[in-house]
Amino acid sequence: MRKILRNPGNEFIYHQVSTWEIQIKYDLGKLPLPRPPSEVLSEWIKTSGMRSKSIEDRAIFLLGNLPPIHRDPFDRLLIAHAVANGWTILTADEIVKRYPVLTC
Repeated sequence: MRKILRNPGNEFIYHQVSTWEIQIKYDLGKLPLPRPPSEVLSEWIKTSGMRSKSIEDRAIFLLGNLPPIHRDPFDRLLIAHAVANGWTILTADEIVKRYPVLTC
């Protein structure tokens, strides 16, 4: 995985659904951060070099075509968006790998 992360030819996307999940976990006290997500996420995304991507309607509509393998709505939306755009998901989650999506 480190080889993939260090390859300058790979582009990484930070998805808006991750902001939603981070905020929820922060509010529940399950994700300690030095400051609220609204104060740190934009800075972290910018310095990471990732490209930010918003939720698209076509990905939401694709959710209805995905098999009900994964119960996590955030993961399902990430999968749908990757399928809709032909992206590869970098994951160790074996459940995600059971979907018709490119993974590594």
